[in-house]
Amino acid sequence: MVSMESRSLLAAAPALAVAIIFLSTTAPLARAASVEHTFVVNQTKMTRLCKETLVTVVNGQLPGPTIEVTEGDSVTVHVVNRSPYNITIHWHGVKQFRNCWADGVPMVTQYPIQPNKDFTYRFNVVGQEGTLWWHAHVPGLRATLHGAFIIRPRLGAESYPFPKPHKEIPVIIGDWWEEDLAEMARNMTKGIFLSYASASTVNGLVGDLFNCSGVTKEGYVLDVEPGKTYLLRIINAGLFSEFYLKIAGHKFTVVAADANYVSPFTTDVIAIAAGETVDALLIANAAPGRYYMVALPNQAPLPDTQTPEYATRGMVRYKVSHSTCTSSTTVSSCQGTEEEEKGYRGTSGDAPIVPKMPDIHDTITSFYFHGNLTSLHHQGQLPVQQQVDERLFIVLGLGTICKKGQFCKRGSSDEDLLVATMNNASFQHPTAIPTPLLEAHYYHTGLINATTQELPKGPPKLFNFTDEALIPFGPKEMQLEPTYKATLVRRFRHGAVVEIVFQSTAILQGDSNPMHLHGHDMIVLAQGLGNYDPAKAVATYNLVNPLIKNTVLVPNLGWIAIRFVANNPGVYKI
Repeated sequence: MVSMESRSLLAAAPALAVAIIFLSTTAPLARAASVEHTFVVNQTKMTRLCKETLVTVVNGQLPGPTIEVTEGDSVTVHVVNRSPYNITIHWHGVKQFRNCWADGVPMVTQYPIQPNKDFTYRFNVVGQEGTLWWHAHVPGLRATLHGAFIIRPRLGAESYPFPKPHKEIPVIIGDWWEEDLAEMARNMTKGIFLSYASASTVNGLVGDLFNCSGVTKEGYVLDVEPGKTYLLRIINAGLFSEFYLKIAGHKFTVVAADANYVSPFTTDVIAIAAGETVDALLIANAAPGRYYMVALPNQAPLPDTQTPEYATRGMVRYKVSHSTCTSSTTVSSCQGTEEEEKGYRGTSGDAPIVPKMPDIHDTITSFYFHGNLTSLHHQGQLPVQQQVDERLFIVLGLGTICKKGQFCKRGSSDEDLLVATMNNASFQHPTAIPTPLLEAHYYHTGLINATTQELPKGPPKLFNFTDEALIPFGPKEMQLEPTYKATLVRRFRHGAVVEIVFQSTAILQGDSNPMHLHGHDMIVLAQGLGNYDPAKAVATYNLVNPLIKNTVLVPNLGWIAIRFVANNPGVYKI
């Protein structure tokens, strides 16, 4: 099925389109080792920002448990729902080959897991290695119900196409909400956008920028040894924001994204949108000391709507042997304190070093970071398919529907409801179908044909999509507001090569939009700013070593062109 996951609070109103791929029969998968977990979903009180907040988590943890597998393994996860909410778990980026029943989308691939009920997910991990993640596929609740999903090579770390790291460290960037997340999500479906995250987090900790009590709170600390190399498995689990990540005094070598190896490149800043993962090598080659790791959310500049955005920081701390602690060291003393006895240098005395961050309104750094990513040819990756069977031009925007009747005031009116759209249609949850879409399709009940509409191949009208005059409420923008809701599907023949151009618009916002395709990887052909012009854009397509991702970022007031092969039968969302 197909869903739009927008990072803007306004654009976060639900909008999805469904793609149904016809089923086929293939040979069974080979036996593999089994990895088994039990996830108990419940509510617990956690204290952040000097306030106790009731949060919904797995096994009492934030982030939740890391699932570690080897390529070829089978996975069994027993979900025990002891929360008051309907829950499903989506295995973000796991392709679910011939097993879309375990994809974890409520009323698309399964019934939601009701309170005090249990459900078991079973799936195989085949042909993938790298960093993915899991999260609740419930509006709002994925902010606290998430964790890393790590797939190691079958031949071990020695087979990495980069030097074997000393350690591998998940770094999960997220949000801290003092709001009731379920209530926040319900309000958004009613057009009420008054809730914002109170802080940002690294591995669940808000860090010392949030000093509510007058006592500095320790954030996430990564202890390193001089000269060692660390593989950071970075995940953006935030609901909306793209983040810039920097570590003072250090550079990253980016080696993978969304569990696909990339041509290594060195950078001092990583841009990571909601839902994306980035693997980067960090060499501890600075002078021993303490260095801040800062995660800064960015946002579109004015005239776009400005919302509260909070940076957070953890720390990289060097561990040194006592033999290196001599009279020539810059630390005031190498003996006596508890921290120094642990062997960490810089825990007292010298202040931590702070990186210089991009401006919060700098979106071009993100554009160039994503543009630098190209695929590393590894394990016989196939070339780009030249023959395209279906082309879609999907325009992402905002629109309004009338709360009552067919006609209402538009603009800043309380008579309409703001929704996110694809080709001027907003997804209607399939409540008219008593069974999940996958089940209805598989058993040929006929309900899908009777209750769904086809996602249009293009927008109903062409206009200057990136005209910034459309961002504020006004007569020009109001002409483009009217939209409608429907359960949208798009059917593809098995094996079809599909090309999609995602075009962002300026209608009531000019923000970037991450787009995640379930069950498949996307080949990124090109990206650009402004309106997509096929006469010029096609000449820039990378058909040699294009990036392969499961989540792509449509740039602020720009576009991205992707291809995928509909070779995984089932019902998936984008």
